[in-house]
Amino acid sequence: MTKPYPWYYRPLNWLLRGLAHLPLPLLYGMAEVIYFLLAHVLRYRQKVVLQNLRNSFPEKPETEIRQIQKTFYRHFAQMMVETLKLAVLPAAELKRRVWFSNPEVLERHFAQGRTVLGLSSHAGNWEWVLTSGAVWLSAHADGVYKPLSNPFFESFMHQLRTRTGAGLIPMRDTLRDMLQRRGETRVVSLLSDQAAGPEDRPYWTQFLNQDSGFYTSADRLAARFHCPVVYVSIRRLRRGYYQIILTELYDGDSPLPANEFPITEAFVRHLERDIRTFPADYLWTHRRWKHQRPASEVIRTQNPEPRA
Repeated sequence: MTKPYPWYYRPLNWLLRGLAHLPLPLLYGMAEVIYFLLAHVLRYRQKVVLQNLRNSFPEKPETEIRQIQKTFYRHFAQMMVETLKLAVLPAAELKRRVWFSNPEVLERHFAQGRTVLGLSSHAGNWEWVLTSGAVWLSAHADGVYKPLSNPFFESFMHQLRTRTGAGLIPMRDTLRDMLQRRGETRVVSLLSDQAAGPEDRPYWTQFLNQDSGFYTSADRLAARFHCPVVYVSIRRLRRGYYQIILTELYDGDSPLPANEFPITEAFVRHLERDIRTFPADYLWTHRRWKHQRPASEVIRTQNPEPRA
């Protein structure tokens, strides 16, 4: 349950909900204004975006880097209005716009009454993935998330994300939730591309030509609760339409090696392939590489191709 927010946020709430009722074509017109402000006036995190792109794609010329940057800002602005539209978007319309191409990858585990971990990322429109999953899938869909510090935006985003029936699990409560609901038929979605700090005991590997630390929750939870794990690929087909492609990373039964993180490594390789294919659709404003790998850590140098 979200905390109540101060009364002076009510006009903002009315404004946002009023804007959400506008047709998507009008909202996309607003997105062009937002794009111009972000990219050319405010230059929102421009240095971070350019540094991330240059470090991730050292082989690309500067002209291509600048074009990816421009396309990213436009996509980012469109995603903002699409997220706002969740406040009123009918479930049937959401299902039409987000296509799960192979839901049977999850459904066969649901038929066995299992909990499945879905590893997603900040690609495409990640806010539409969980909400559409609650519409597409036969089992319940929960998402692990980090609550916002502002009480109004936490309440507003919570309502948007749960409106189609999905549930939310605060990150700090993940293990407790898994223990209390052990054996429940559902999918638990994890945004697994976030930067893990030193206190999180990250798994270090090469990701987009850079030392990168990743949370190891997927491997730990899968080993403890025997959960199958699925990679969730989010691909933008065109403005306002997305395709979800599911790839099984772990069957939930095979032994997992101790003190190794093959599920996380497989996730990284799949995500890297997707980003290289659709570079402008990733969240480049995020300071993904803000942590440095300790000198004592041994880093994996081989980057095998992900299995289909």
